[in-house]
Amino acid sequence: MKYLLGLCAFIFLFSCNSQKMNSKYSKIEYEATPCFGFCPVFKMTINPDRTAVFEAEHFNFSDKPSKDEFSKPREGTFKGTIKEEDYNKLIALLDGLDVKNLKDNYGEKNVTDLPSSHLRIQFADGTTKHVEDYGKRGSEKLSELYKFFEDLRKNQQWTKVN
Repeated sequence: MKYLLGLCAFIFLFSCNSQKMNSKYSKIEYEATPCFGFCPVFKMTINPDRTAVFEAEHFNFSDKPSKDEFSKPREGTFKGTIKEEDYNKLIALLDGLDVKNLKDNYGEKNVTDLPSSHLRIQFADGTTKHVEDYGKRGSEKLSELYKFFEDLRKNQQWTKVN
């Protein structure tokens, strides 16, 4: 019986490790740039082990932003671990986008007050993809992904490190 239990434990541990090692994404990075208003400005980097760094510049935490925040220093650098359920949803969103086949640029820069988003993906095979979206309206699926990242700022446990 103890051999069977040991075998089950070994299989369980091996399956958990192989799942992490088989991730097709070696780094996921999202950056939101400023607009001529109160758009949140931040960068988030997520690793396959779900560890993450959230670099908050401005307008990430206040419910009622004001112009006074422009003169304040950046909000800080935070670390955390993305909840497994949220990480799995992120991977599903990326898989649904077929990231490698997205255009490199979206949006028209005729309007000068819109924020941009930058999605940078490093794949396990060594390739990379950078998608810039001026106005954050590249597609419905991209907009859903941007909202997901913006929600991660507030629905995860972040610890300030700087």
